[in-house]
Amino acid sequence: MAFLELKGVCKSYGDCNAQTEVLKDINLAVEEGEFVAILGFSGSGKTTLISTIAGLASPDAGDVLLKGEPIKGPGPDRGVVFQSYSLLPWLTVFDNIALAVDQVFSKEPKAKRRARTTRYIDMVGLAHAADRRPAELSGGMRQRVAVARALAMSPEILLLDEPLSALDALTRSKLQDEIEKIWEQDKRTVVLITNDVDEAILLADRIIPLTVGPGATLGQEFKVDIARPRNHTTLSSDPVFQKLRQEVTSYLIDMGAERAAEASDRTVLPNVVPIDIGASRKPSLPKAYAQAANSPREHRYLEFFQLDKVYPTPKGPLKVVDGFDMIMRKGEFVTLIGHSGCGKSTVLSMTAGLNAISSGGVVLDGKEVTTAGPDRAVVFQAPSLFPWLSARDNVMLGVDRVYPNASRAERDDVVSYYLERVGLADAMDKLASDLSNGMKQRVGIARAFALSPKLLLLDEPFGMLDSLTRWELQELLMEVWSRTKVTAICVTHDVDEAILLADRCVMMTNGPNARIGNIMEVDLPRPRTRRALLEHPDYYAYRQELLDFLDAYEGGAHPDRQVLEAIKSKRKAASKNQAA
Repeated sequence: MAFLELKGVCKSYGDCNAQTEVLKDINLAVEEGEFVAILGFSGSGKTTLISTIAGLASPDAGDVLLKGEPIKGPGPDRGVVFQSYSLLPWLTVFDNIALAVDQVFSKEPKAKRRARTTRYIDMVGLAHAADRRPAELSGGMRQRVAVARALAMSPEILLLDEPLSALDALTRSKLQDEIEKIWEQDKRTVVLITNDVDEAILLADRIIPLTVGPGATLGQEFKVDIARPRNHTTLSSDPVFQKLRQEVTSYLIDMGAERAAEASDRTVLPNVVPIDIGASRKPSLPKAYAQAANSPREHRYLEFFQLDKVYPTPKGPLKVVDGFDMIMRKGEFVTLIGHSGCGKSTVLSMTAGLNAISSGGVVLDGKEVTTAGPDRAVVFQAPSLFPWLSARDNVMLGVDRVYPNASRAERDDVVSYYLERVGLADAMDKLASDLSNGMKQRVGIARAFALSPKLLLLDEPFGMLDSLTRWELQELLMEVWSRTKVTAICVTHDVDEAILLADRCVMMTNGPNARIGNIMEVDLPRPRTRRALLEHPDYYAYRQELLDFLDAYEGGAHPDRQVLEAIKSKRKAASKNQAA
């Protein structure tokens, strides 16, 4: 008999006239002590599934059994950790955990309950913060409190509902390693709901994708045959990991292709010129003169000269960015990556003209950046749309300003073309307030490209989205970028995103006084897709260099030049070996 068993579970929402079937015929058996990961897209019913196992929702049909007994409601035998931390803000870390322990183990002596609470605080590495309140903790620390609280209740089964998805990629990978260690120390039966393939492989014994909803069911099962303990940095170079990662990712990409909105080709992009470009057009020049004039701009299109940013503080000036120096060629795509607080977004905001430069300068196409302008389009992590306007009108606001000499019909065509390119052909007239986060970000991308900017600036544009939606939008961004070849800079925490998008990955040192620590040329063929990258023999060598670099700078460390050169040499040797 399985420890946890779901037999023919179905779940729908809505009244009888307009019911939406969320889960259909879910069959799952989990053995005691097993770690199972359920992977799926947003909206596929993952949270409904975990809520049904937790007893927070009742199935319309089928049975959910724990040790052979039907689950009829929530109970302390099931510890649940949700995406949101759900901590009481007026209580300390210790008291938040003790509250649950006192409730579940009310008959135990006070000293024993206190020892239990302390044990799990130590286990998640928060002994130094036991007296702090949630407002004094980072997002990663708050999620550790939630994990400790669930474990301290000694549940028979632990249910993790995307517990790390609200965190940045680097914090997430660190906590994934810690959860793997905790599980090894204190083995429980675990069902993890996630949208992160790496997280599933690092933690689970089995991975089971949830098919695309409505009416989602469980898809092909993947066994994780990798020895424990596992660590995300060393795992990347394991051939078994690479093969499994490719299989799972390809399976999910194929599933996603079924649900992806097909971009319409009805609208043809009109041949209109933005005012910024039109005003600067020069008359025809002799060939030699033209070549001489254009050469510096092609290869020195965007220049950063010893860029500094200093903020005043009560303790004196704080230099966040210290001497950022780089030259970009026209049409190049650069990604900035580094730990939180290393000044990536500060560099981007100064380039956009949204943040004053303390010293040094930024020159775009021969003109120094002093203020914001339509020649630089910015896509932020939050899409910044006007909620009372439709998707079409949000894009049109910029288009009206940038193409004042175009006819109304031509401007409409520009807007329609890019909204169709990002898969919103059927949602152009929906209000922004009615769009999902993924759809809002698509509007932001369409708006940026529609401005025909000289420079595209992306500040963690997919950071708020689940990883599967992120894959879709990354490839969408690549597809639209391949048509425009706009010069672009993208700030990201995501190693795979950095490699997928970039011609060069610029790795920044820890702040304060952050500067460029390493620049990695990404010599991988374009056009790129995630599937093609996973199949390329050199991909994991590039990935390992980024992971090694980030690991070297972990916790504010500043490795010497020999360490960084060794990291670069390791990648070059690996690439050479793979090619051979």
